[in-house]
Amino acid sequence: MSSSYPQLINLPIRGMTCAACASRIERVLNRLPGVSAVVNFASERARVNLQDERVSAADVIASVHKSGFEVVPQRQELALGGMSCAACATRIEKLLNAREGVSATVNLAAERAQVEYLPGLVDIDQLIAAIEKLGFSARSVSDHGRADDRQRQASEWRQALARFVLAAALTLPLMAEMLGMFFGYHEVIPRWLQWALATPVQFWCGRHFYQRAWNALRAGSANMDVLVALGTSVAYLFSSAIVLLGIHGHLYFEASASIITLVLLGKLLEARAKAKTGAAIEGLLGLQPQVAHVELDGQLQDRAVADLQVGDVFVVRPGESIAVDGEVLEGVSEVDESMLTGESVPVVKGVADKVFAATINHNGVLRVRASGVGSDTALARIVRLVEQAQGSKASVQRLADRVSAVFVPAVVSISLATLLIGWWLSGAFTASLISAVAVLVIACPCALGLATPTAIMVGTGQGARSGVLFRNADALERAQQIGTLLMDKTGTLTLGRPSVSDVLPAEGVDRQQLLSLASGLERDSEHPLARALVGHATGLQIAAAPVSDFEALPGRGVMAKIDGRKALLGSPRFLSEQGVLFDGAQVEHLEGQGKTVIALALGGVFQGLVGFVDQLRPEAAATVAALQVRGIRVVMLTGDNRRVAAVVAAQVGVDDFIAGVLPQHKAEAIERYRVAGSLVGMVGDGVNDAPALAAADIGFAIGTGSDIALDTADVILMQGRLGGLLDAMDLSRATLRKVRQNLFFAFMYNVLGIPLAMVGLLNPVLAGAAMALSSVSVLSNSLLLRHWKPAGK
Repeated sequence: MSSSYPQLINLPIRGMTCAACASRIERVLNRLPGVSAVVNFASERARVNLQDERVSAADVIASVHKSGFEVVPQRQELALGGMSCAACATRIEKLLNAREGVSATVNLAAERAQVEYLPGLVDIDQLIAAIEKLGFSARSVSDHGRADDRQRQASEWRQALARFVLAAALTLPLMAEMLGMFFGYHEVIPRWLQWALATPVQFWCGRHFYQRAWNALRAGSANMDVLVALGTSVAYLFSSAIVLLGIHGHLYFEASASIITLVLLGKLLEARAKAKTGAAIEGLLGLQPQVAHVELDGQLQDRAVADLQVGDVFVVRPGESIAVDGEVLEGVSEVDESMLTGESVPVVKGVADKVFAATINHNGVLRVRASGVGSDTALARIVRLVEQAQGSKASVQRLADRVSAVFVPAVVSISLATLLIGWWLSGAFTASLISAVAVLVIACPCALGLATPTAIMVGTGQGARSGVLFRNADALERAQQIGTLLMDKTGTLTLGRPSVSDVLPAEGVDRQQLLSLASGLERDSEHPLARALVGHATGLQIAAAPVSDFEALPGRGVMAKIDGRKALLGSPRFLSEQGVLFDGAQVEHLEGQGKTVIALALGGVFQGLVGFVDQLRPEAAATVAALQVRGIRVVMLTGDNRRVAAVVAAQVGVDDFIAGVLPQHKAEAIERYRVAGSLVGMVGDGVNDAPALAAADIGFAIGTGSDIALDTADVILMQGRLGGLLDAMDLSRATLRKVRQNLFFAFMYNVLGIPLAMVGLLNPVLAGAAMALSSVSVLSNSLLLRHWKPAGK
């Protein structure tokens, strides 16, 4: 915001639970001098008018925090232009992070900045203006701007290609001059013609090197363009002086022109490879159809998918892609959801089933009501998650960032030392000058800057194709470093679809009465056991008993009133704590078979037991065994009692288990295992396990596109199968291997190349070719990850 007064700022506020919270924030803010604030509980925003220079936006935000609430940081992605190397990305990142209330990461490969900022302290327009002042371009990225991005990139590609073609055409004759030297011929091409050919290459085809170099120097830093502009200018100006002054000496026009031409070629190849690293997102977006067959007044009309609204009814014919997320109203068909889950086997969809945008309808006609459109579809959420991961920065990249920050000044110093020391020792100014030019040209921070983000981009893209979504680069990096893995039982090691196996009424209570009371108490619960019980009673056409004063006790059971009497339903332990007497032998017998048991009491009198069985996931035991082979300690967490836990643990072969743990205490269990020093992972169904997923070093959520815990898990296994854990770890290992290879080659390229150039063993033209190909080689190595596939596929 502007520093002039008065100021009007709008702050999004998190943590308000009622109108009293809004009133409290208003009172606190209005006590500040010159502040007039109105807090809207419904919109969760504060509108603050600042009239006194003694109070700033930072003071307002601090007051909100002191009140026990939080100003919600806003996220925005910026598309950047004009970056040529890692030094550029580092400079923009440093600029953004220097602003109060801003946290940003810049991805050179994606040409994107992920910005998190506190509204009121700064706005996006300010940040864009600051970036543009550095000499780069920046603009906000929106879902509607992707087509514009593609058009802009295509236009920039055509312009770059035209520059390269012109540079190559003018440089080829100069290369003939260089070839003539090898056979003892000098000045095959007249000097004035060499100058005429080299000049447009230097100042027209290579003009953007000068523009970007000037912008970098004006901002007090240096980048790759400085090295290219400086190195080629020295060779060009030295040769021009010989021509214009008529001095006897060798010309180096072929060196300056060839370097620019080769660098332009390298940038073209680099741009093409960068486009391939982001192909996963483009592939996902390309799956969504552009037109939907919408029902209007009883007739089908084609309407643009972008114009669909929630509640619209549309028809999907065989072979067509589903336009948006929705619920099937009519029809039965097989739907290919491989783009969402990575699973190639089609899923049968019928009435009341959910379908998702961009999945493919196979053989039937479906009539669907739209429930998620635009940015609210599962596809849009996946794309945002992949983009967020691709734009994030792995910790392994920090070394490269530190090197890039000082790389160019160090290279310029080495080049200058090469010229002065070489001239002093040999007395040959020209030879020393050419060696200095070779040092400038061979050194390039591009490969360092691209080594990590390109591998991360390809790795996260391959994960998305295979149904494994990584929230950020750190999650991708840590997935293969886990030492201990805690796994929830219900819905993770088991299918999470329990069924009623035993109904054991107490003496004087019949089976129908027990199920009626139990289904009445569980009717409004979303717990898997509750759904199974209610479904069982409904299938037997048993009406649920009416209840009142319902109260849920997480991890224990429920409490309500039936016919004015207190009713309890929950674990046998819960009923024992409430003073209810029953025979524990039946409970022990059922639990000894690995069954989950709930007990019911009415008016303090025991009514009976209900037993449930939940099938293990088919791949549970094999996945646990594979994890243990990798040296990972596997621990099972469950709210069930120890007898049930022991049976399930033996069936799947886990190392250890913790029984009777409440959902809110799972995070404490993670802390206990973290003391050992190794990374601790957590695998859950992404709903009740959210606190534990957030507390773990890396959390894995098992689910589908509609119910995944996008806000808490670090890795989401879209296929809903445990084998996805192994896929995530394998992909993490493969990606980190590529990162290390890229960093090794990038460092070794400069470690070997610069000394060779210093001692005159590297021609500037060859140095230019090597520099151009260094980035391409790193990108090509990263693109090899596109051949990665999950085990068994």
